[in-house]
Amino acid sequence: MHKGFLFVLGTAFISGISIFINAFGVAGLDPFAFTGMKNLIVAVFLFSIIFLSTRARELRSLSLRQWGSLAMIGLIGGSVPFLLFFKGLSMGSGAAGAFVHKTMILWVSLGALLFLKEKLDWKLVIGAAALLAGNFLLLRLTGISLSAGLAYTFLAALFWSAEVLVSKKVLKEVSGSTVAFGRMAFGAAFILVLLTVTGNLAAVFFWDATAWGWVLVTSLFLLGYVWTFYNGLKLVNASTAVAVLSAGSVITLSLQAAFLDKAFSPGQVIGAILLVAGTALFWWLQREIVHSTRSTARA
Repeated sequence: MHKGFLFVLGTAFISGISIFINAFGVAGLDPFAFTGMKNLIVAVFLFSIIFLSTRARELRSLSLRQWGSLAMIGLIGGSVPFLLFFKGLSMGSGAAGAFVHKTMILWVSLGALLFLKEKLDWKLVIGAAALLAGNFLLLRLTGISLSAGLAYTFLAALFWSAEVLVSKKVLKEVSGSTVAFGRMAFGAAFILVLLTVTGNLAAVFFWDATAWGWVLVTSLFLLGYVWTFYNGLKLVNASTAVAVLSAGSVITLSLQAAFLDKAFSPGQVIGAILLVAGTALFWWLQREIVHSTRSTARA
């Protein structure tokens, strides 16, 4: 299996577990402060990894333009959309908001066609439809009502989609680890500035050992998420990278069924099958792209 696809598949597994774990860790804590501290810790981890590896030279050689691109990724991916998404959830968008987040596959695929010159393929269209239908069934939605909370989550999805497209272009010049570091470091900086201005930063100094323990545990999952995702995104199409992430929903619901006694409904089983089928179609698409590229290179 293609290395890049394995990376993003690993991201999906980490995401599925992380969402399950985060539901416990964020309880009772300011979600913005929780996100800011996680981003900061992950940025420190990534900087340490880069500094101790051969990538340290890459950081020193980055141009001002490249640093600007990393700052942009931190703004539109590591800070603003988190604030919008949590604001939407706090206004009651719930499962509908989670589904709107999954529509990223549409916006990334469209953006990739327009700006990254990725080709339109029937497998992409059918795969995206299967992923959306699968998530709709997994979330047990019967319909979606427009609301202010849903608008916030929709904007968050657009920001994250734009981040993927920008990151894909930046990854042509720098490593996945460096892009991940930029996203987390600048994202943390923007959130910490906001927390300071609003006076909410002081709350972190009153967190007890249990709260900081949850921050550390979830930070480790986030570290694995961003490292695998951006290294995978460097090697596969943007639409494929985002599509595979949808498989994480199956992992989350499986954990809920195992540990919280939330059994799958028949509709959710069908949804899980659609997600697996949709992911398989994108794997097939990526496989054909790799074979086509290799054939062209040999010609």
